[in-house]
Amino acid sequence: MQQLMAISLVLAVSLLGCTDAKKTPTYEGENLPPDAAGNSSPSATTAALNAAVSENLPLSDEQDFDDAKRGLIASDPELRISTAEGKPLWNMPAYAFIEGDPPVSVNPSLWRQARLNAMHGLFEVTKGVYQIRGYDLANMSLIEGKTGWIVVDPLTAKESGAKAMAFVREHLGDRPVSAIIYTHSHIDHFGGVLGVISPEEVAEREVPIIAPELFLEEATSENVVAGVAMARRSLFMMGPRLPKSERGHVDTGLGKGLVYGTFGLLPPSKIVTKTGTKMDIDGVKFLFQNAPGSEAPSEMTFYLPDLKTFCGAEVVSHNMHNLYTLRGAKVRDAIRWSGYIDEAIEMFPDVEVYFGSHHWPIWGNERIIDFLEKQRDTYKFINDQTVRLALHGATPREIAEELELPPSLETSFANRGYYGTLKHNAKAVYQRYFGWYDGNPANLDPLPPAAAGAKYVELAGGAAQLLGNARAAYDKGEYRWVAEVVNHLVFAEPDNQNARELLAKAYDQLGYQAESGPWRDVYLTGAFELRHGGPTEGVDPAASWDMIKHAPIESFFTALAARLNAPKAEGKDMIVNLVFTDIGETHVLELKNSVLRHYKRDADPDANVTMKVTKDLYLEMLTGKAGLKDTLFSDDLEIEGSRLDLVSFFRLIDKPKGTFEIVTP
Repeated sequence: MQQLMAISLVLAVSLLGCTDAKKTPTYEGENLPPDAAGNSSPSATTAALNAAVSENLPLSDEQDFDDAKRGLIASDPELRISTAEGKPLWNMPAYAFIEGDPPVSVNPSLWRQARLNAMHGLFEVTKGVYQIRGYDLANMSLIEGKTGWIVVDPLTAKESGAKAMAFVREHLGDRPVSAIIYTHSHIDHFGGVLGVISPEEVAEREVPIIAPELFLEEATSENVVAGVAMARRSLFMMGPRLPKSERGHVDTGLGKGLVYGTFGLLPPSKIVTKTGTKMDIDGVKFLFQNAPGSEAPSEMTFYLPDLKTFCGAEVVSHNMHNLYTLRGAKVRDAIRWSGYIDEAIEMFPDVEVYFGSHHWPIWGNERIIDFLEKQRDTYKFINDQTVRLALHGATPREIAEELELPPSLETSFANRGYYGTLKHNAKAVYQRYFGWYDGNPANLDPLPPAAAGAKYVELAGGAAQLLGNARAAYDKGEYRWVAEVVNHLVFAEPDNQNARELLAKAYDQLGYQAESGPWRDVYLTGAFELRHGGPTEGVDPAASWDMIKHAPIESFFTALAARLNAPKAEGKDMIVNLVFTDIGETHVLELKNSVLRHYKRDADPDANVTMKVTKDLYLEMLTGKAGLKDTLFSDDLEIEGSRLDLVSFFRLIDKPKGTFEIVTP
């Protein structure tokens, strides 16, 4: 349907010319040269599709812009953030091109969101409540207590947290931090805490750090066990390798981007375990709503009853959110998520001010309730209608193609797919109920990509024939099909430069058309890596040291088992005792049947080797901060038994770098 619309619009443009410039814009830019990153020019099909978006949405509605500007105290037009060594992390002036009418290479709806997210600075939300926006992916919110600032969600990195806090103090006075609140367990809401307050100050002044139940476990588990792969995939989802330009990265939908700086964590001292929990924090009354298993495994919202102000955390935001995130994570429960929003409507019926962990606030009871109801109903609609279609036998791809939001939800900008999308959220619901298998036997045990690619190329009559047909499809604007078939050729012949370039051009057009910021970044990063290759450096564990050292020690044993190279371990039986001298714990690792098991119990007297070590030194070794040789000769290590056995054991553990290929085999 979308392609038919595109072809019809292209025909209309060519036949009608400039008769009505607003409704049928001409486009002569298809043959423009590639930009500095090699991105091709937007096609006439892309121009027509993006023009149709402008016709079908009320893009002239200025309410969000009025809200996003309201309460501005100060902004920094030269906002840049760097590491202590001078490495650039954040550059708001680089987004200066995002103004005025949308270029042909950006979906107009995403362009609108990008303009809104470009409004940065320090804002007054209501009396005693402030936000600093545009210093990171998330917002930092500040509530004025009797003695100091109650800081909500201190951003992603130490560098952005410090920069934001300095700007607050410059314009609102040098007050101390009297409390920290983490609304949920995603890193952009806690990783910058060490830029806001030091561990020594927290201890000295007994500053409370408040978080929802299971926060510490959930905040660290993703990063410890699956973090290497998630970090690699996040380079596609967030687009940090892309130039910031009309043909590159413009926005994530949730904010401009993520600060890849120095991540930290201070463990919470107060835990919210149930909805209805009341606290007096530095003289301010709080009423908490516990919302685990919504947007994050550990999440909460809160209400300030004296101010009639609701902080929705990330349970609600000015976009459709992810039921499945493209970086890779557990599928989220749309029914629970929708239920928490409904509960908030019932709990806080007199609300007059809303603010969240992303985007801009809303004022007025009627507008806020309408916003909450539409967010609530969007997630339940996706769940219910996906299941309904599945019950009739529809598969994930079929459901994603068929499902449409009703007009009452679709035309609300806060429900548009700027971050999550209806298509991939529907697939997430299907996965939650039915798993990855769609029931078709052909999809039960398909060939892996490279092998399947070779067969498809052979079936097409060879690489030249496949490329010729794909180029014809490209000229017709069939970019999804081009991507599907040429991807087979790239996996069969990864050095085929003609195939790589045609696939990259198809990804360019799909990226230019995407309303979702992550979809745009995924497509354009795919094109970038086809042209320029993958990253040469992976995750630097040192950047996350101040966070991962607070993870439960059990999560590291889970990660260790997941890194065991089973083929190398075949036929090997081994027991290793780990005695942590500083925390008084003993753990036993047992290798058998190419599986590594972990037990917290007394040392095994029959172990091959016993290693007595401090927890920090052990974690330094696991994360690569300290080498195995350095560890073996450290004063903080004592070994009983065979050192050779210990060395051979750790040589069975993979050390993934996070630079694996994605768009090529």
